[in-house]
Amino acid sequence: MSQATDTPNLTPGAASDRLTRFMIDRAGVRGAHVDLQETWQHIRKLMADVAAHAPGAVELLGEATAAAALFTGHIKIDGRLSVQLRSSGLLRTLFVECTSAGTLRGIVRLDPEHEGGDSPDASGITGNLRDLGEDAVLAITIENPSVGGRDPVRYQGMVALDADSLGDAFEGHFRQSEQLPTRLLLAGNDERVAGLMLQKLPGDEGDQDGWTRAGALFDTLGRNELLGVPVEELLNRLFHEDGVQMMGDRPLSFACSCSVERVESMLVSLGSDEAMAAADDGEAQIRCEFCGADYRFTRDRIQDLLDIHAQQVAPPDRLQ
Repeated sequence: MSQATDTPNLTPGAASDRLTRFMIDRAGVRGAHVDLQETWQHIRKLMADVAAHAPGAVELLGEATAAAALFTGHIKIDGRLSVQLRSSGLLRTLFVECTSAGTLRGIVRLDPEHEGGDSPDASGITGNLRDLGEDAVLAITIENPSVGGRDPVRYQGMVALDADSLGDAFEGHFRQSEQLPTRLLLAGNDERVAGLMLQKLPGDEGDQDGWTRAGALFDTLGRNELLGVPVEELLNRLFHEDGVQMMGDRPLSFACSCSVERVESMLVSLGSDEAMAAADDGEAQIRCEFCGADYRFTRDRIQDLLDIHAQQVAPPDRLQ
């Protein structure tokens, strides 16, 4: 028998956990703003061990969480968008996912030798991307469902790590790879994360100096102001002379896509020997890294899964 225990798969977001889209009419600029409180606190709580020893790694996770939500405001997503950072250094993996339904999840993992320890090296991880090492890789991946139930369609863009911060790196990516002049500010603390993104509309939208004017006003915005001022007030402070038009918003929340069925498929994919070895003590216990849910499978249940799989893929006993 298989079961899931302690499954915080879905957590409603606070009223302020929202993605807001807007236009700066006379400047010919579109924008998105994201504010995450309860959602971020839930993700951060699950990363408490990492936060205790490497707060800089969790700071990066918060900024990436805000960025992933922001990008879904300007990119058509029918499935999910993820931001992933990998390196062979102290920070091994950072992964954030935002779905078309507005759900978010994320993790950050350190070098196993430093995770859970009091390493001064781990506590020295900062938000500066240049400190991650020459082999570090940052990517934005979009995965949309395909027609006819085939494998999902994936698009991936590699982001150059030639900037100090995540915001600057993403700005460069959209400016160079997507040919879209972009401004991006990300900020976070223990309680909340926020982001503001501006992009110049293609063509001749807006007056000749609109993008320059919007950028100059954007540069006056500080991280504390971004975190502390409600979106309507913030946008009116910055861009009221050019006319801010709100284009709608949507709620954001934490959710995890793990399930008993997915874990069963993973166990079967391991093969008979490895799957049964996971239950050497009579029961296999598998914990989801994203939400903390525990899935438990007895040896008999694992054998049942393997038998069912073998029957499904067994070749015919004669030519047909």
